[in-house]
Amino acid sequence: MTKHVPISEMRQSQDRRRITLPLAPQLEQRRLQLYIGMLLLDGAAILGGLCVASWVYLGSFFDEASLVHGQVLLPIYWTIALSVQVYSLQSLRRTNFARARATFSLMGAESVLLFVGFATKSTENFSRVSAILGLVFAMLLLIWYRGLVRPVIKARCGVAGINILLIDDGGAPLRVPHAYHIDAREHHLAPDLSDPHMMDRLGLYMMNMDRVMVSCSRESRSAWALVFKSANVSGEIIEPEVNSLGVIGARRERGYGALIVASGPLGFRARAIKRGLDMALAGSAVLVLSPLLVLVAALIKLEDGGPVFFVQKRTGRGNRFFPIFKFRSMRIEKLDATGARSASKDDDRITRIGRLIRRTSIDELPQIFNVLRGEMSIVGPRPHAIGSLAGDKLFWEVDHRYWLRHSLKPGLTGLAQVRGLRGATDTETDLANRLQADLEYLDGWTILRDIKIILNTLVVLVHDRAF
Repeated sequence: MTKHVPISEMRQSQDRRRITLPLAPQLEQRRLQLYIGMLLLDGAAILGGLCVASWVYLGSFFDEASLVHGQVLLPIYWTIALSVQVYSLQSLRRTNFARARATFSLMGAESVLLFVGFATKSTENFSRVSAILGLVFAMLLLIWYRGLVRPVIKARCGVAGINILLIDDGGAPLRVPHAYHIDAREHHLAPDLSDPHMMDRLGLYMMNMDRVMVSCSRESRSAWALVFKSANVSGEIIEPEVNSLGVIGARRERGYGALIVASGPLGFRARAIKRGLDMALAGSAVLVLSPLLVLVAALIKLEDGGPVFFVQKRTGRGNRFFPIFKFRSMRIEKLDATGARSASKDDDRITRIGRLIRRTSIDELPQIFNVLRGEMSIVGPRPHAIGSLAGDKLFWEVDHRYWLRHSLKPGLTGLAQVRGLRGATDTETDLANRLQADLEYLDGWTILRDIKIILNTLVVLVHDRAF
């Protein structure tokens, strides 16, 4: 009996027979050519911008002072550009990244040049207007031509800029954008270390690849690892648990190996910068706001004679408890130490002065003392009371990732707050949205983002979600 093979399978089989090895062209030399080309074009753009400015302002295209300016500026620019990855794979992939780094390099080079000129008193012969105009023209040319050469980069190196090969050898299914996908069984590939012909065949498939990945069974991982090491390629073995565990690296020691799943979101330098900003802002706030702090304290005391501050146990950095300070905004007999009940719009527990200071976020101001004590930061995930509920569940019962937000010091304000995610968590969705913003903040901290959040906080100090 004759077996009928579907046309689609026949075509796939024919395609496999017609496959040409190596699968991809060699991109390393192409990338190097593009780097050199961009380096030369940067030089032309800078010199061209200075010469155009000289022609516009002085009437001479090849003004001697402008040419000297360019000759001194270029080596400094190229030095800075090489150190900040202007000529890198990232620049080939992302036009805006390349533009930003090139602009930074040009401004940095001009700053160095001005400093040297000032120190040596050699700037008197240069036209300041022509130099500034030339800098603007050069910057515009750097930005313009990078968009112009984008199609050339894509044609020469593709969208990814590198060759990626993914081999499916019976492991977890995976699709990687812009990668060559090969089914090991269909192409009769196996990590057979006893067969030189198979090793040669694997070498042909991996030829010219910048990155090779394999999804395979646990039993064949060791063999694939040896194949990669012997093939002189950057080889990776897909492990689903790496994603679920949040692995960030690996370590090999004598007698054991380990997966690194946590190292803290900030290094020493970043922590020092963040702490410096906290101390500067919190210290200044105490001095500037002291009349307001005294006035609010007096009004709270006069209203019912109770304590000025409300102190509550909150979870801080490292999942450790700390006492948070707030101006008391609720009646003494109805204070909620655990925070099990969120404040509502018509909450009968809130005093008259309490309603005002909660509406304007003034009740949070005593937390600047928590910042000075080192328990909090100006910017970070807001600390929650132990008994806080989202719907009828405790926060960590809704999503176990909730604990990740405690890897940083809690903050007076945060990304969730400037996005308007404040007030009561009546549903699990309220917490989920807030948690997503907190986790986003943890991913890639920068001092500039902290400053931006602080400035945005000033806009939302008075809000309709504060009861």
